[in-house]
Amino acid sequence: MVDKEGRCTHYSSLVDIIANKCYLCKKYYACYQCHDEQELHHFEAWPVATEPDAKVVLCGACQLEMTVSDYQKKAQCLNCGRLFNSNCSKHSDIYFS
Repeated sequence: MVDKEGRCTHYSSLVDIIANKCYLCKKYYACYQCHDEQELHHFEAWPVATEPDAKVVLCGACQLEMTVSDYQKKAQCLNCGRLFNSNCSKHSDIYFS
């Protein structure tokens, strides 16, 4: 279950508002666990080195799509200013390769 800003049952704090795009299915999910529960394949990290300009991060508050570089520049959305969870950087290897 995902709320209107993209929070799921796995990550549900006020700042857990981003979704990441899976490289295989090209769909946004609140987290890799939500993806793996709904798809027949495991979440595959986006290859940033070969596709650095791809928009693969989504702000749940305003729906702005961002590149990984845009997302990692600040701890908040470049459009609406909503804060992102700084602990997400601990999982970046799951979402970006």
